[in-house]
Amino acid sequence: MWGREANGLILTFHLAGINNQNFIMRDEETGSYWQQISGLAIAGPLAGHALKLIHSDELTVALWKTEEPAGTLLADYAADASHYSPKNWDVRMKKTRTVLNYPEHGLANRDLMIGVQAFGDARAFLYEQVLSEKLVQDRVGAQPVILVVGPDGQSIRIFRDRIAGITAPPDFYRTPDAKNPTGPVMMDSATGSRWNFKGCAVEGKAAGTCLDPVDFVKDYWFDWRNYHPTTTVYREGR
Repeated sequence: MWGREANGLILTFHLAGINNQNFIMRDEETGSYWQQISGLAIAGPLAGHALKLIHSDELTVALWKTEEPAGTLLADYAADASHYSPKNWDVRMKKTRTVLNYPEHGLANRDLMIGVQAFGDARAFLYEQVLSEKLVQDRVGAQPVILVVGPDGQSIRIFRDRIAGITAPPDFYRTPDAKNPTGPVMMDSATGSRWNFKGCAVEGKAAGTCLDPVDFVKDYWFDWRNYHPTTTVYREGR
């Protein structure tokens, strides 16, 4: 999710084309062209400017409504229903050939990845592997991070593995009752506190403390690798 402001202007975007299955957007105000994956203007008067990344989560509706019971949903626009992609579009896309090919790390081009570009580095995590492991402690650059799966077994969030007042990054463990949508999903070794899926301690010495969220994108391997050529890939235990 990108902010719409650049160079003091509030921009209005339209889809202008697709390059290697990545959107190219054009703004009405200056006619500049922007990349979907990076938020960068690649041509036009604003070339070289970058949109600001807005922190967002990709959650199941059920989990989001548990966290935000008063939240509202953007409904389909009935008049344009015929233009929407079918609900199983991801199944169809999984079989669609790609122009680019990066047979690295034993990954298929259409493997879904959790991609992090932060702390001066880029690192990718196989989405299905993270879902399987439930809780992953790793590093992006020099920073320790935690990837944790929500109580729905499908949603993922990433946090910095740092607790205020604790010098060394602690170990985190999945809690046995992690399927409770409102309960804790992990506990830490340093304080014995229990943390919910929002990254906030709800029980123990650290109660009231929240971990810093880390931005990420869910992307196909070929696309992530194309725009992050120096990316590393997580493997369990290393």
